[in-house]
Amino acid sequence: MSELILTQNTEAQTSNSPSVQLGPFRIDHPFILAPMAGITNSPFRRLMRKRQNAVVISELVSANGIEYGGQKTIDLLKFHDEERTVGLQIFGEHDDILCKAAQFVEKQGADFVDLNLGCPVPKVVSKGAGSAMCRNPIALGQTLSVMVKSVKIPVTIKIRTGWDAGTKNAAEIVRVAADAGVKWVAIHGRTRAQGYSGNADWDFIGEVKAKSPIPIIGNGDIINADMAVERYKTYGVDAVMIGRGALRNPFIFEQSVAQLKGESFSLPSAAHYIGLMEEQKKLLTENYEPRSSMIHARKFLAWYSAGFPGCHEFRKKVFAIPEPEQLWDEARTFFEISTAKRDMKFLNEPFLMGGHG
Repeated sequence: MSELILTQNTEAQTSNSPSVQLGPFRIDHPFILAPMAGITNSPFRRLMRKRQNAVVISELVSANGIEYGGQKTIDLLKFHDEERTVGLQIFGEHDDILCKAAQFVEKQGADFVDLNLGCPVPKVVSKGAGSAMCRNPIALGQTLSVMVKSVKIPVTIKIRTGWDAGTKNAAEIVRVAADAGVKWVAIHGRTRAQGYSGNADWDFIGEVKAKSPIPIIGNGDIINADMAVERYKTYGVDAVMIGRGALRNPFIFEQSVAQLKGESFSLPSAAHYIGLMEEQKKLLTENYEPRSSMIHARKFLAWYSAGFPGCHEFRKKVFAIPEPEQLWDEARTFFEISTAKRDMKFLNEPFLMGGHG
């Protein structure tokens, strides 16, 4: 294991402990689960916190939905104390509704409220929300100022590098956010125009970090522990956000922490996967009715299996099996067999390039 390279995070990296100061929070280490729509529900967040993820953030939730009191929207904001440090992410285009939503998040007891300014989806952007809000830094600054003043908990934001290659204004957005009192900015290293295509521009993230008066979290294309630690040490960011990498390898946080500390780690065994699945099954059953529980189980099991021998046949079975017990039994059998045959080179290959960080 190579020596750790000193960067701007001197305090964090010279200490024997990997803990870091992220805004007002002292967290165990700099590796954070990225918020992902339809994925980072409370059961999965709890699962990742128990596997050494440092901070969790909910999937994006509509401020308008909170305003109108839709039960499905409200359910997305539920969390368990095991998740702390936990933030709830909102999006919207109207200052007054965003402030009310932030106050609602505060009343739920969340540790911080995160404003999504990076979503590239047309139905969000067309209304002036998500990444569209960063096209007008002055107006955004006003929005952020009133949001910060409306709550006592920290306000954070997640952005992209810019709207397109010709308007990469993340550095300006960071200055505006800092002036408004935002506690940190997470930057996904792609423009809105890129969506999830191409490669995340970590050089650009590093340039923004070098000039930023507030903490910067880097995000994009982190699919294994080597990459997580390399990006953290090379670009001087205050933390690294991991999205789809945690879907293919749910042990990525434990591995990243070990690597940062200069410790070796073994590849997860069949017992690790089976233990993970038993825990997730219990959490899904506690939080969802049977049909929804099955929907979530199928997609997570399909992601976990990616790259393993026989994964294509397994995924076909996963989406065809009608009964929960049969599904989990099939999954246990698959991982018992496939972990003995795997070639872990697949962890270095692209994964889910159609979406998520």
